[in-house]
Amino acid sequence: MAAIQYYDVILKPVITEKSMAGMSEKKYTFLVHPEANKTQIKEAVEKMFEGTKVANVNTMNLDGKTKRRGMVYGKTAKTKKAIVTLTADSKDIEIFAGL
Repeated sequence: MAAIQYYDVILKPVITEKSMAGMSEKKYTFLVHPEANKTQIKEAVEKMFEGTKVANVNTMNLDGKTKRRGMVYGKTAKTKKAIVTLTADSKDIEIFAGL
């Protein structure tokens, strides 16, 4: 596998009621590349969003759901989620500002 660049690490933000409640504590949730580690996620957030300083990164691997179409069973793709906690003096992430 080729090396993962910082712009390939973060796939998209997770917009749920629970993740929106965490924004008041400067916790932001993202779907990330399944092979990215915590250090790569931290560097990607700090490079992509100017003025942010990451204090902590928590990750979780999610298995694919079992789906059925007719008599055939299959699974959806595995995903990885990261909850990024920013420091108190860090700027907020702007993509969540209008929500």
